[in-house]
Amino acid sequence: MSSPSSPARKARADASRNRDRILEAARNLFAERGSRVQLPEVARAAGVGIGTVYRHFPTQAALIEAAAAQRFAEIEEYARTECLRRAEPGQGLLRYLTHVGETLAADSGLSAAIEAARDSRGSEPRGEALDRLAVVIGGIIESDCTAGALRADLTVADVYMVVGALSATIRADSGDWRRLLALLFEGLRSS
Repeated sequence: MSSPSSPARKARADASRNRDRILEAARNLFAERGSRVQLPEVARAAGVGIGTVYRHFPTQAALIEAAAAQRFAEIEEYARTECLRRAEPGQGLLRYLTHVGETLAADSGLSAAIEAARDSRGSEPRGEALDRLAVVIGGIIESDCTAGALRADLTVADVYMVVGALSATIRADSGDWRRLLALLFEGLRSS
C-alpha cells in the first residue's frame, strides 16, 4: 500500500496538474486562433515540454476533443446548478440558452477547431456528454413546463435546434444572436 506522499501518487498528481495546464492553455489558444494552433505552441503556453503534451494528447484532434469535452462538462454543470436548481420557475431554459450563446460567442475559436478536427459542421456534444446534457435539458424543460412557461410539446431535440441556430448565427457572424434567441424563445413559450 502506498502512502499519500509516495512517488507514484505524486507522479499522478503532477500528471493531472500538467493535463489541466495543457487544457487551459489550449482552450485559451483555440479561443484566439481556432485550429491554427499547433501542439508545440500549447506546450510553451502551458509551461511543459512537448513530450508531456503528446503523452496526454497524441494528436491535435485528441486535444481539441478533450477541450470540447471540458466545455460540454462546464455547460452541463451550469445547466444542472444554475438552470435546473437555482433558476426562477419558468426561467431555466432561457437562462440555459443564454449561457450557451455566451459560451459559443466567447469561445468561437474552439468551435471552429472542433469543426475542423471532426471535418464536419457543428461543434455539438457527442456520446456520453450528449446523453448527460439531454437528461439535464429534459429536466429543465419539465420544470419550466410545470411552471406554465413553455409549450407542452417542447422536446430536447427542439432545444438542440435552437442551439444549432444560435451556433450558426455566431459562427457566421450573421446577426445578433441575442435578438435571434429572443425571437426563437417566443415560439417556445406556452400560449
